[in-house]
Amino acid sequence: MGSVAELFDEVQFIYELVLAQLEIGSLGARFETLDGYRRFELGGFEAGAREQLFKRSAYLKSVDGEATDYSLIVSRNRTRARNQYLTHWIYPYKGKFHPQMVRALLNIIGVSPGDVVLDPFIGSGTTAVEAQLLGIDCIGIDANPLCVLQSRVKTESVDVIDQIVAASKSAVGGSRCFAFGRQPAASIDRRAVSDDERVWNFYQMARLLAISDRSRRRRGLEQSFERRVEQMIGSVYDFREVADRLGLRLGKVDIQLGDARSLPIGDNAIAGIITSPPYSIALDYVGNDTPSLQALGCDIEGLCDRLVGVRGRGRSRVVLYEQDLAQCYAEMCRVLRPGGIAAIVIGDAVVGGQPVRATDLTIDAFTKRGFEAVGAIDKTIFGLYNVMTRERILLFKKPSTSV
Repeated sequence: MGSVAELFDEVQFIYELVLAQLEIGSLGARFETLDGYRRFELGGFEAGAREQLFKRSAYLKSVDGEATDYSLIVSRNRTRARNQYLTHWIYPYKGKFHPQMVRALLNIIGVSPGDVVLDPFIGSGTTAVEAQLLGIDCIGIDANPLCVLQSRVKTESVDVIDQIVAASKSAVGGSRCFAFGRQPAASIDRRAVSDDERVWNFYQMARLLAISDRSRRRRGLEQSFERRVEQMIGSVYDFREVADRLGLRLGKVDIQLGDARSLPIGDNAIAGIITSPPYSIALDYVGNDTPSLQALGCDIEGLCDRLVGVRGRGRSRVVLYEQDLAQCYAEMCRVLRPGGIAAIVIGDAVVGGQPVRATDLTIDAFTKRGFEAVGAIDKTIFGLYNVMTRERILLFKKPSTSV
């Protein structure tokens, strides 16, 4: 028998097995599935493939009994949830990507360290964190300032963790005014915390976590703020320790407040795309995060007018959603480089008795521009049974000549 690879114990869905198989092949190894679909016999390695399986794979726990890099990464988890390791847990954002799926897709679509991957709906920053860990540069776009803040904190804090710790006494000690708005925000001298934007963002995020805790769990603000600061610092230290121990060259991350319908990116500039358009017609993103958005000083009504899937009412809302998606896809097609692959996670919904066929719209948008559909994987989702139960991972490859 040749080398044997074993899946993580938590892998339980068919789509995860499919992704694991695609990932092994994309990293340069042939395989045969062994008994119980928990193990693979590997063979026919391309040059460097065995090392790539150890360093990059998302679904393999071990190869020949030796733990993969990802085994160490996922072990640094300060929560009870499986997919909330390192900084992924920070802020309870609805509709998050599974990090393991994103890491696998980064491998499957063939982006390499130094390449740039785009997520034009960056949301909670999952694509950015996983790209960063693999040494892949990432551009993340979102029209929601809360998404921009949390994505930045999850990826940029590792570079300034010592400064964050140095500022903790000032931030926590001054939490009665800083964190909870007992003075107008404009009157707070942020230089008392730090003049580094990344350090300030960290404590802003801890403040919003405390506000979320009060809204969702009725916890005391000041105590929650102090506890969240401690937890976040611990998770960022975990991030740095993992990067140092594994010798990771972290990818560069650029998170921007922007509109996916008009991307600030040149033609053919992006190596790959991984994204999931917002399920705003099924998930009330704004309603879920209203306390935090208000604490950031957001104009809620103005934000709703800008978000895909939130504009309009009744049938017009569905029409606008479909129009906005079509424009977003046109932009993705424009910025992806020839030969690049876009991975789109999308599901259909029923809203007010009206079907929203987002999957068909997605397929049409890419194929009519000459893209080749190179993969489609069914994925069960949970928590949205009233409007959707299944989504698909769709892979589209841009032709070798620009379209």
